[in-house]
Amino acid sequence: MSGSMSGPGSGPSSGSVPAPVLEVDDLRVVFRPARSVVRGVSFALSPGEVLGIVGESGSGKSVASLAVMGLLPPSARVTGSVRLHGRELLGRSDRDLAQVRGKDLAMVFQDPQSAFTPVYPIGDQIAEAVRIHTGASRQVARRRAVELLDLVGIPDPGMRARAFPHEFSGGMRQRAMIAMAVANDPAVLIADEPTTALDVTIQAQVLDVLRVAKEATGAAIVLVTHDLGVVAGLADRVMVMYAGRVVETGAVDDVYYRPRMPYTIGLLGCTPRLDGDGMVALVPIEGSPPSPPEVPPGCSFEPRCPVSIPQCAAAEPALAPTGAPGHLAACVKEISDPGQVFPRPRIPPPGPRPPRAERAVVLEVTDLARHFPLHRGTVFKRRVGTVHAVDGIGFDIREGETLGLVGESGCGKTTTLHEILRLAAPQRGRITVLGRDVEGLRRAERKELRRDLQVVFQDPLASLDPRMPVADILAEPLRAHGRREPAVSARVHELLGLVGLEPSHAERYPGAFSGGQRQRIGIARALALKPRLVVLDEPVSALDVSVQAGVINLLEELKDRLDLSYLFVAHDLAVVRHVADRVAVMYLGRITELGEASRVFRSPAHPYTRALVSAVPVPDPDRERARPRVLLRGEPPGAADGTSPGCRFRSRCPLYAELDPERRRRCEREEPGLRALHPDQRVACHHTEERS
Repeated sequence: MSGSMSGPGSGPSSGSVPAPVLEVDDLRVVFRPARSVVRGVSFALSPGEVLGIVGESGSGKSVASLAVMGLLPPSARVTGSVRLHGRELLGRSDRDLAQVRGKDLAMVFQDPQSAFTPVYPIGDQIAEAVRIHTGASRQVARRRAVELLDLVGIPDPGMRARAFPHEFSGGMRQRAMIAMAVANDPAVLIADEPTTALDVTIQAQVLDVLRVAKEATGAAIVLVTHDLGVVAGLADRVMVMYAGRVVETGAVDDVYYRPRMPYTIGLLGCTPRLDGDGMVALVPIEGSPPSPPEVPPGCSFEPRCPVSIPQCAAAEPALAPTGAPGHLAACVKEISDPGQVFPRPRIPPPGPRPPRAERAVVLEVTDLARHFPLHRGTVFKRRVGTVHAVDGIGFDIREGETLGLVGESGCGKTTTLHEILRLAAPQRGRITVLGRDVEGLRRAERKELRRDLQVVFQDPLASLDPRMPVADILAEPLRAHGRREPAVSARVHELLGLVGLEPSHAERYPGAFSGGQRQRIGIARALALKPRLVVLDEPVSALDVSVQAGVINLLEELKDRLDLSYLFVAHDLAVVRHVADRVAVMYLGRITELGEASRVFRSPAHPYTRALVSAVPVPDPDRERARPRVLLRGEPPGAADGTSPGCRFRSRCPLYAELDPERRRRCEREEPGLRALHPDQRVACHHTEERS
């Protein structure tokens, strides 16, 4: 399954302008009491056109799309105009809208698990959408459901149509959701964060499915997302939202290469790029978006804008032409050099270090394995196999070094972290922390070693006790290890300053902070005991890109200032490219490639690594359209018993599909081990030299 790339000009012809299929004019959404969430959004969508809507969380993107669909709760007051094929939708009854939704106007929701009914098979739910709007018989609708599942790349669609939603993986559910949305050839398809929480390889498949669906139905698409790279490769036009209103809109090339609104410039500058220089600092947007009741009277971005002038606070600027056709920006200041709006922060370069081989090892993992029994039955359980979550991996981390651990969900990253953080004897293999083998540690020794090994969790809100003020949260590890007042109080204030927070924040509770500030508190807590190794478990995945940049810069600065070592686990390869010195790529419990990060990302050797790198979208329209793609087939298989011997990746490997039968047999019979390609790049592949 493949689809052609969409870019500016790939939608409607420039010779004759067709009538808009969807027109939204002065759309406003107010939730009681007086919370204005969407403020005067207007756009028109031509047949076959893709409009990307981007912005931070809380900007009003999803609320605007739900208002167009008529899916907001009764507490929302929606005004303005939404016309589909010239017919007004606002004010129509839910019964009338039910005739439009799913037929002419369809939606792909962010969470397909909650969008499907769990007690009916997937095929029946897709067939129901066909029958309701076409009056087709059950048999005809059933055949159509199987055809649609085949269209979106579901393997064995006839059998899968009889499966229930919980039997599908996340990526397969999202593809099935797209199949349901395009079942009746809608005129407009609204995709609300369709790739959020998906692995990058599955995201690439879903985006390819959207391209195929667009070509098959001719639908116009509204793509709501926070990922600027996704918009760069798929959209014809882009609309940037902030505090409920549109602050810049235009052709994707104009907005990306010639932005005129400081907020757009900031979003582009703070996005980590896989094709960028990992050694330079990102450009964060300081502060956070205003909540609906707190929107300032002038420009809503003025409190965060580094180039604001007094005129900005006087009145909210309207969208005005910038010179390029259709390119509008809401800014009263003339921006001559976008690169000077947000000066790049200066992070002092690290001091001279000895060669890697001469630095001390802070963490060494050798032949680590963790297997879990797989049982079936409720009353009478029986063992039916074994899950090889981690199956014989090894790596080391040196002083002042960051190792990035990457791979798809289920590859074993989190299990690896748990085995290290337990500081107990592993099921198989050896873990050495700061020169001490964790096997046989006594309780007191384990507590002593935990001072030097700390962790920062993925969800900053869930990892902080909401009942404790920040001062007590930071003081807790100090008191647990015998520190006394007033040394504890002094250290708490020192930690707040270290992570860029104010001393007055010490008496506040976690709920009073933004996501980025909460993650800074989590980092401060991890640094309280002056550790030497910090494990970072997806530390920025729950943050907006504008906040993410500041946290990444902070981690880099602290590493150099405090001589820390990091084990950095993430699914975002662009972030790992920016922070990691070395990278280990995992697949089904094994490491497939390991080496210097710049070399691995510049010249990936394993077919799986090449697929991961090619799937990461780049926020550059020209580069994103021209990049070669390596689309993997299907979903990652399970890590349970019953798999055949040989290479675990071969069922999805594009290189294996091109080999002759003799070379394939080696992949089928012999599991590859890590072998050196360069002094600091090892790969587990029999035929990597044969890549094109």
